[in-house]
Amino acid sequence: MVFQAVKLSLLGLILPTFLTVVISAPTYTPILPPSYPLAVRNPYLSAWMPGRLVAELPSASPQFWTGSNLTWSVIAKVDGKAYNLFGVPVPSQSTESGSVVSAEYTSTHTVFTVTAGSASFKLDFLSPVSPKDYVRQSLPFSYLTVYASGINGSPDVQLYSDIDDTWTGQSASTTWNYTTSGTTSLYQLAANGAATYAEEKDQALWGQAIYASRPSISSKLSTQSGPSDTVRSQFVNNGTLTGDQPPWTAGGVVSIAHDLGQVSSETSVTFAVGYVRQEAVNYLGSARTGYYRATYGDTASAVSHFLDDYPNAQTESQSLDTSLASKAASSAGKNYSDVVTLSTRQVYGTLDLTIPNSSLNTNDAMMFMKEISSNGNMNTMDVIYPAYPIFYVMEPEYIRLLLEPVVQYLASGRWKEPFVIHDMGSRYPNATGHDDQIAEPMPVEESGNLLILAYAYVLASGNKAWATNYLSLFQKYADFLVTNGINIESQLSTDDGAGPLANQTNLAIKAAVGLNAFGALSGLKNYSDVGMGFATQLYEDGLGTDPEKTHFTLVYGNSTTFTSAFNLFPDVNLKLQTFNASAFDMESRFYPSKHVEAGVPLDSRLNWGKTDWMLFAAAYSQTDTKSMFVNDVHAFVANGLNDVPFSDRYFVTGDRVGRSFDYKARPVVGGHFALLAMDGPSTVPGSLGRDGQYQ
Repeated sequence: MVFQAVKLSLLGLILPTFLTVVISAPTYTPILPPSYPLAVRNPYLSAWMPGRLVAELPSASPQFWTGSNLTWSVIAKVDGKAYNLFGVPVPSQSTESGSVVSAEYTSTHTVFTVTAGSASFKLDFLSPVSPKDYVRQSLPFSYLTVYASGINGSPDVQLYSDIDDTWTGQSASTTWNYTTSGTTSLYQLAANGAATYAEEKDQALWGQAIYASRPSISSKLSTQSGPSDTVRSQFVNNGTLTGDQPPWTAGGVVSIAHDLGQVSSETSVTFAVGYVRQEAVNYLGSARTGYYRATYGDTASAVSHFLDDYPNAQTESQSLDTSLASKAASSAGKNYSDVVTLSTRQVYGTLDLTIPNSSLNTNDAMMFMKEISSNGNMNTMDVIYPAYPIFYVMEPEYIRLLLEPVVQYLASGRWKEPFVIHDMGSRYPNATGHDDQIAEPMPVEESGNLLILAYAYVLASGNKAWATNYLSLFQKYADFLVTNGINIESQLSTDDGAGPLANQTNLAIKAAVGLNAFGALSGLKNYSDVGMGFATQLYEDGLGTDPEKTHFTLVYGNSTTFTSAFNLFPDVNLKLQTFNASAFDMESRFYPSKHVEAGVPLDSRLNWGKTDWMLFAAAYSQTDTKSMFVNDVHAFVANGLNDVPFSDRYFVTGDRVGRSFDYKARPVVGGHFALLAMDGPSTVPGSLGRDGQYQ
């Protein structure tokens, strides 16, 4: 607990004896992370609160994942006095700031507790993670529920919240409108004149920002839009809103207020915030839309359902939170639980689950993933690969849904190279392929990734028919690895920032595991034999090790180099047995010898490491080495030096030790689930299935 002493004076005179008021700093459970996920559902609904700002929550602005500020405020009146609770950077002189008591995150919730006068408020931000319920998962909305209770007695309470055009990606020209659907009040804000699929600084321009609520049993709802000073003053002075809805004006807000009256027991109201894109993704020239639109075709019905669904979403989220935290702690301790629970919403917040906009055919579902912050590519194969453990343990079908856009394009013959394509589009949301044959070349990397991912999906799901449908395609890329997987020309691997190299040992490991995976997938044992032959050359024959066999080298023949051999992980995870068990023990013994101030570098060239690959390596390591990796990742995320959504790359030594390195909010943190994946597929219960039962 941290305390601050405040010295008081009377009429400007210093008292002979100082009166000290002790103000406690907020408590953080389980840790104070770099950034808290607030509304994180897809690449364009991604609102966060930097951890360093939480102590000043009443005046702190939430941010889009890029760091751009978003207007999203919460103000309360308690017994006639107005208090800023959240997101009011320029407060009115007639308001005070609430006191932040605590902050907590789980896998689906972020909860801030703030006291104001004689009332206590919990601001509960829920972004559902419901991978087995495709409608719930695809809805582009998130919940904010504000709970009010009395500290002493039964205070009179009113609540207010607003957003503005920062949620539309620009502030130059916006249209807003207000509608009602039953008891639901709904605002929609849209940028004027935006082209379909247009972005500005990674925010979508062509959709509609949404803010909605409905009265609870004990509240009376009012609304108003207009200049922020005017609207907020109306609430501060009167505790209610006028219902005026003038046309958009620069600096304006749309707002919703609830009068809770006398609060004798805990009372709550719920808001929905979102961003709707009817044409969500461009796949090879055809528009795809959110899966939910097959059931809820218009925004009003979708929002109404979302609010109706809150009790079920809440129950499901609590079950998932409990089961995931428990399983992670059992797997590798509390530090590991802290890491995976913080990672969960970040992964699912990079996805769009879609169906064709023209037919709304739910039998033609595809998942799209944005490579957030590194380059904005779509369905990047070497991003799906590190993310796959989270899907393996929560819903393996997502692996197929992510591969489907890629393999359908490859099967069309439009990509003519003999190796697998790097991505489905250079810039989200345009999955238009690369008919010009120009894409970032990672021949061995991506070919190995496709074969490993395909086998992981079939092993987890039992859907052999899917693999059979694409078997000739997969065999084409297996043949490429047979020829090119051991004598490797200079090329990039997944960590392209490290630059190209020839004869990278870790790439050859991927080729070996990929070939064995294809052999297991197809029943063609000769491919497994080739893959295991590669493994023999690399390990037993020493092609990829130092002469004393203490470690795998970065490149063949250079014993002074080393690499993080994370590509060994799927060999163990998928029980392929490509490499001898002693190879894993060798690496497990070696890693601690390369540990520097804050972790193990990715390889001998670098002063930085990757959290996803650290936990891939941890998953196949012995207990002490496993704990080392887990504790390093936890120490990084809890060190207080960073303020961006969970970065997967950080400096492990040097002047910037412990600081993140460029990347943030990326889906590859799904790789943090590697240790859980060792227990097998679909092992994290607590998600409601499409049949409405917990699975």
